[in-house]
Amino acid sequence: MTDRLKGCTVIFEKDVRVDDAEAILTAIKMVRGVLDVVPVKSGWEDRMGEIRIRHSLVRELIDIVKPKKEDIK
Repeated sequence: MTDRLKGCTVIFEKDVRVDDAEAILTAIKMVRGVLDVVPVKSGWEDRMGEIRIRHSLVRELIDIVKPKKEDIK
């Protein structure tokens, strides 16, 4: 039996101004079967997550580029 979906989440590549997003929201509302589209404002939680991910990636890059003392022989 095929699974059924009750909805989906759309995530923009970057934060979009509300007035710029109106055309996108309207277009999604025009898709057959869409009952509602609810915009989600970005907040400090989003920024905090971005900073943590960036920090983690930078640490990983540093570990790749700069060998540890025990690795140097």
